[in-house]
Amino acid sequence: MEKVLRSVIVFLFILTTLTGVNARGNSTKEAEFNWNRVMDAIIQVESEGNPKAVSGNSCGAMQITPILVKECNDILKKQKSKKRFKLSDRFNVAKSKEMFVLIQKHHNPQNNVEKAIRSWNGGPRYSVRGTQKYYNKVMKLLR
Repeated sequence: MEKVLRSVIVFLFILTTLTGVNARGNSTKEAEFNWNRVMDAIIQVESEGNPKAVSGNSCGAMQITPILVKECNDILKKQKSKKRFKLSDRFNVAKSKEMFVLIQKHHNPQNNVEKAIRSWNGGPRYSVRGTQKYYNKVMKLLR
């Protein structure tokens, strides 16, 4: 029974993502898309939840690079926002999630979960082949 329920939940998640409709029946353009499950799965794959994780120039729970921080600040500047992220914000899970959502809104306005996962690993010009193992790991946690 639990396996059937889990399958139904995954199916509904994928269906609502693909159709652009949230659980209330609103278009995702009208309501904020909820990236929490995807971000939590990425955090587990990237750092096993460790906000102090460091690997090369990638830091924090979501393993954010200085280039991504700069991209976020460039987006904020174009939006005429006074807000800016610092490199130290990579160690703050809430601010890391804000950066993820900002990147998705800018580069993935259709809220495509597959694109979000693959681009987080391989950048905006990711290859499917190059991101397949990462994608599989994240999707396994989403199931």
